[in-house]
Amino acid sequence: MAVTLTTPNTLLGTFQPKSDAAKLAMGLATVVLGTMLLTVAAKINVPVWPVHITLQSMVVAALAAAFGARIGVATVALYLVEGLSGLPVFSTGGGFGYVMSPSFGFIVGWLPMAYIIGRAADRGAAQRPLRLFAVMLVADAVSFALGFAWLLIVANLITQGGGTLPAWLSGGNLVAIAFDGAIKPFIIWDVLKMAFAALTVTGAWGLFGAKR
Repeated sequence: MAVTLTTPNTLLGTFQPKSDAAKLAMGLATVVLGTMLLTVAAKINVPVWPVHITLQSMVVAALAAAFGARIGVATVALYLVEGLSGLPVFSTGGGFGYVMSPSFGFIVGWLPMAYIIGRAADRGAAQRPLRLFAVMLVADAVSFALGFAWLLIVANLITQGGGTLPAWLSGGNLVAIAFDGAIKPFIIWDVLKMAFAALTVTGAWGLFGAKR
């Protein structure tokens, strides 16, 4: 059975070798390299309070758009496994205890984000800047929604267990405080990151994909 890790509509698809073994090897190498890029992006951050701004969502969007849904989701999934196993790939380290971090849901949210963007790329969105940008915004919003829900659930679990919430989540209405601290400051940043990711991928398509 033929190995189909991406489609001819993606940048990766334009460079794929013909043999199934070579395609599989290239796909695996791409996933591993993708996790390395996510790790580097996690360490490049703007130390704003209460949650650092990193380049990771931009990298997720660009990787999914360039490589398609399967490679994009696999990259995020491997990155999660690496971090939860203890490798210091997240912005502040790693380990299974990260699951109970209020911000961990935003990392999990990159799974559906990568799928949505990658699926659109598989269907040719990488060749249309405005369409790709719009898809990225929708996917990013889904990621934010999952991350916000995770944050509220974890915060309630901590409270019910008698624990102490981080200072930035204390002192008032949890939903309003969480939105002001974990969502509102990042909206404009993520719009800019999605725009840059979309322009980068569509520009690369113009250089390489359109000439195949």
